[in-house]
Formats: sequence, structure tokens, C-alpha cells
Amino acid sequence: MSLKNLSAIKIPKLIKSKLFNKRINNLYQLFEKNFQVKGGFIVAVSGGPDSLALAYLAKVYSVKNKIDCKFFIVDHKLRKKSTKEAKNVKKILNNIGIKSNILTWKGKKPTKNIQALARQKRYELLFSKCKNFKIKNLVIGHHFDDLLENFFIRLVRGSGLKGLVSFGKKNNINEINLIRPLLDFKKKDLVFISSYVFEFFVTDPSNEDTKFMRIRLRKLINELQKNGLNKDKMHLTIKNLKSTDQAIKFYVEQNKNINSFFDSKKKELFLNENFFKHPYEVVFRSLSDCLKLVGEMYNLVRGKKIDNILKKISENKFSKETLGRCIIKKVKRTVIISKEYQI
Repeated sequence: MSLKNLSAIKIPKLIKSKLFNKRINNLYQLFEKNFQVKGGFIVAVSGGPDSLALAYLAKVYSVKNKIDCKFFIVDHKLRKKSTKEAKNVKKILNNIGIKSNILTWKGKKPTKNIQALARQKRYELLFSKCKNFKIKNLVIGHHFDDLLENFFIRLVRGSGLKGLVSFGKKNNINEINLIRPLLDFKKKDLVFISSYVFEFFVTDPSNEDTKFMRIRLRKLINELQKNGLNKDKMHLTIKNLKSTDQAIKFYVEQNKNINSFFDSKKKELFLNENFFKHPYEVVFRSLSDCLKLVGEMYNLVRGKKIDNILKKISENKFSKETLGRCIIKKVKRTVIISKEYQI
């Protein structure tokens, strides 16, 4: 967005005024280049610098392009101050003309695997709002540094190629587009936007708690940088791996299209014997996608569990199991997947 033409563009005064800063304007142009979306979208806001920067950039984009945009803050209620923080974030957004609503995680909270379960619940709440408003796009604030952290987390866990490059600018999950337009943004740029635009952002104390793997790896990455790790070259490596991943995806889609059939009346997915006669990675991903589709899960089922099922099928020792909110059974040469309905 040219600074010369900025005055002629109809954007609320408080929001537009920040765009006269050259650095903010340049960052917005990068955002607009990365964020080509069709239809309305929902923005997830936590109150941290990443999501506040996203909220600002997305608001400018929505007004400039006349696209419906809604903002939601999730209060996990995992900390005593979380509700107060959520209300404060709502107020800060409103101060510059961004209206938002708060979603609350109700019910008993976990004592183990807190970050992963909180993340899953957050997506469930946001996906529910997408469906309520019939909006196909959910926009989140993952950035360049998150991309590297995710790569190292998956590396430590022994993930395959798909896991290592799972962070994409756009992923489709249960008919919702999960969009990450900030993957080319450095953390320092997002902190600058939040500080300049809002003069505020929430600092989550868990981001310094080394009991969480992500935090330990974040500190390790910083140490590796001091010893020669180049983040930009790591980004290039991930990009190259993604190209290989795309080739495998082609054969996965081909396998699913040719060797599976969905009965819409019975709501069952049928896999013929040829479904399992491909290279292991293709079969593994194909089955994983099928479980995710039928079980309507955000997170993929753990790899070891799928490994065990595929091993039993190959050895003709499989009859019936429950996995990923699905019932999987074998009838003669056909594997049938149906949803497990919980009372």
C-alpha cells in the first residue's frame, strides 16, 4: 500500500494513522502478498504480540478489500488472571475500532499435557464459530520462529516427513481452511507492530517455563544460533522438504480417490484391499486422513497407533479396533471405518 495513495483509501482513522509508519506499511504489504483469501474469515487473538499484530493487519486487509472479518479471543481459564486479560485484550482491540468476542473453555481443566490439550480445545471452539457463521477460513498468528520450533519438536519426536513440514501457510481441516499468513514474519517485527499500534501485549508466563518442550527447544535454538545455526537456511531446508512432501501427497490423494468409498447414508468409509498395496508412507498417510475425516478430529492420530493397525492388517491379524473417535473393522478383504458415537 503506497504511502502516497494512503490518504485516498477508506480505512478508519485510528487504524489508518499507523500505516503512515514506513516499517508498518512495508510489513502490511508483505502480509497482503501472503494473505490472498476468498470469502470471510475469523481471526484468533490471544493477546500476545503475534496475534495482536495479526489482528491489526487482518483488520486493515478486511476493510481495504471489503471482506467480512470476525475476531475471537479464547479464555482457557488455566490461570487466575486469564479472564481479566481476555477482557483487557477485548478493550484494547475496541480502542482502535476492532470489535471482538470472548470464547470461554468451560469444564474441568487438565493437569497433564496442558499445552497440547489447551491448543486442541482452542481450535474446537474456533472451528465451532466458523461453522456457526458459515465461514471457511480461520486465521492464526504462527510466524517464522514458530515454524522452526515446530520442526525441531517433530524432529525430537521422531516424526516422518509429513510431521516435519506440517506447518503450512494453508491447511484444510474438516472443511475449514487454517491459514497462517505470518510465516514469513520474524518475531521482532510482530512485537514492533503490537507495540507501535496498541502499546500493549500480554506476556504469558508459560513462555518461560522450561517444563514445556517447546520452551526448552526455543532456548536451544537460540544457543545453536550463537554456534552457527542460520535460521534462513533452515527455512530453505524446510521449503525443500515441503516440495518432496507435495509429491507424496499426490499419490495419497490418488489412493484415496481410487481405493476408498464413502457411504453417505451409513456414514461409513470402505477401503478395498488395493488401498494397502502402496509404499508404506502412502498407505500410512491415506489411513491417517481417513481417520481424521470420519472421526472429525483436528489433531492427527499418533503414528505408533496407526503403525500397529497397519502391521496387524498386513499380517492378517486385524479384526476390530477403536482409534481417533472411529471404529475400524475388517470384513473379509475390506476395511470399514465408522464414527464412534459417544454418549
